[in-house]
Amino acid sequence: LLAEKIAESICKATYRGTSEMISELTGQRVSQTGVWNVVQALGRKLDNRELQNAKAAERSAGKGKLETKVLFEEQDGVYLNLQGKDRKENGKKAEMKVAIAYEGCEKTGKNRYELSNKVAVASIEKADKFCVRKEGAIAEKYNVDEILMRVLNGDGAKWIKRSIKGENAFYQLDPFHRNKAIREYVQDEEIRTQIFEFLYSEDTEGMLEYIEAVRNSVEDMKQQEDLEQLLKYFTNNKEGLVCYNRRGLDIPEAKEGLEYRNMGTMESNIFTIIGNRMKGRRANWSIKGGNNLAKLLTLKASKCLNETIANITPIVLGETYSQEIKSPLTAAKSLCSVGSGYNGYASAPIPNLPWAKGLFKIKPFSDLKF
Repeated sequence: LLAEKIAESICKATYRGTSEMISELTGQRVSQTGVWNVVQALGRKLDNRELQNAKAAERSAGKGKLETKVLFEEQDGVYLNLQGKDRKENGKKAEMKVAIAYEGCEKTGKNRYELSNKVAVASIEKADKFCVRKEGAIAEKYNVDEILMRVLNGDGAKWIKRSIKGENAFYQLDPFHRNKAIREYVQDEEIRTQIFEFLYSEDTEGMLEYIEAVRNSVEDMKQQEDLEQLLKYFTNNKEGLVCYNRRGLDIPEAKEGLEYRNMGTMESNIFTIIGNRMKGRRANWSIKGGNNLAKLLTLKASKCLNETIANITPIVLGETYSQEIKSPLTAAKSLCSVGSGYNGYASAPIPNLPWAKGLFKIKPFSDLKF
């Protein structure tokens, strides 16, 4: 389906780049506006799908079948540049909230692991609505009734901590942000080393008392302010300073082939899921446009993009257009003017991009069988 190819390509390329690439590789003229319209139509349908899943989760009627005793969750936010009306009403930037959930880590090579059965969701919206959306995405894949323990990793933001619910849900301050704060606010190497020693011995009370004592003893005002910031940050996240697997919790055994490893993959996931595509390149977004693209990006991260798009394409694009884009181009038609008089194969070089070649199953002539 052309819609699947557009969805796959837009996750890596710009709207213009997707338009040019698909036109060159298929011989069917697809304008930049046409690509945008398809992405918006898919995004609206996927948004409705997520909201329906959220309502089902609230009724404890999620359709997820995958069973796991422990569910790991990580959340963070990334700020995107806004444009047009949204920029005037909301300021220059808006935070896109991102969440992932997974059942553990699967070893894929020497010192290489992959998050098993990862679910990803992202949206620019208020925290309460995002939390409900996230629960819907989880309940669509997982049988939540079988989950005995949930562990949430976050940077301490209030909206993240508000999503912790239930006696068997545990919060952990993201190790990357925790350690970064120590290095950022503590300039003296000896003091920094002592703080880490308290931390690694799980003596959080001793660590907080030590930071307070040092703050009261230093004369430099800048150091006092920095230590005060660190003390406040750690006090507000006191319950999450020690990693979940060092608290003596009764953690259910991992499924065969999986491992429970240290959490803290969110920085990488923020970049690979959202940042790599939506930040940089002077990109600016409307809230709706950004959310619509994020639906496709999170489906790709969840490894169910093509399957999901194939299921909803006839509904989104309409039966007539759906049939049109399913029909392969004949050799005769490909040499004729398509769309706005574009000869698809006259001067269409195959981009030297491995991901693009894989997307359209392109092989070198030496590999072709006649």
